[in-house]
Amino acid sequence: MTTTTTAFPEAPPEARPERPARRERLWTWMLVPGTVWMSLFFVSALLLLIALSFGTTDALGNPRFGSTLDNIVGIFNPTYARVILRSLVYAVAASAICLLIAYPVAYAIARHGGRYKNALVALLVVPFFANYLVRMYGWQTLLSDESVVMTWLRGMGVPASFHILDTSGAVIGGLVYGYVVFMILPIYASLERMDGSLIEAGRDLYGTSPRTFFAVTVPASRSGAYAGLALVFLPAMGDFISAQLLGGPDNLMIGNLVQDKFFAGQNWPLGAALTMVLMVLLLICMFAYLRQTARDAKEANR
Repeated sequence: MTTTTTAFPEAPPEARPERPARRERLWTWMLVPGTVWMSLFFVSALLLLIALSFGTTDALGNPRFGSTLDNIVGIFNPTYARVILRSLVYAVAASAICLLIAYPVAYAIARHGGRYKNALVALLVVPFFANYLVRMYGWQTLLSDESVVMTWLRGMGVPASFHILDTSGAVIGGLVYGYVVFMILPIYASLERMDGSLIEAGRDLYGTSPRTFFAVTVPASRSGAYAGLALVFLPAMGDFISAQLLGGPDNLMIGNLVQDKFFAGQNWPLGAALTMVLMVLLLICMFAYLRQTARDAKEANR
């Protein structure tokens, strides 16, 4: 007895639907609205700022386009240079402090949070849903000379001449308070993806917990730390609310200069030039971050 099998003829290649190509075209078309939006409202505004930075102002303070380099040269004024350097120092200090705070918090939640991990992350994130300006006003009230904190410190023997508000420490503290959650979340995500057996193996090799942490945990979560540093440094560099509310006139940052030139000083060309300096600094930091992450990705694929 013989059995026959009937095979359905296979469709020729040209008759098959090109689903991957269609999907790719669909995703490409979905990028069009965002690209148009960015081109109209970001790139055009950026080009306008670049053109305005070479302009001048008339007798009434109105901006006029031009081709002068006076605004670029004016940035190197010692007063502006000190403010730019101060902004860099404050942003770097805030990023470093956020890193020191974020690692133990993220590690405790990721490795010991258990079934309460999501709840602990929510407790960290939900307070930051409040408006940044409102939170800075609250920080200002907490650090003022009449606050409960200062009253308690003076009761402990701190001299009356000691102040927290209107100091560089208050500005850095405000930046840390405002952006520390942006450091915790990426480090937590890296530690959450980390294989726990690596820590156990590290303890067998390195013995003590501190050596295991620096030899195993830190390198494994390095990508999260880089992302957190970028997410904290970039907005902290351009922040002006913390310096304005907590620092006083002697602790201004570059964001305050830009705000002053555009609103109070009526010198839009100089404000545009200062904005360009800020954007160049941020782009340098962003390119450094992207280069480092690409290098780490290559090393991980080897």
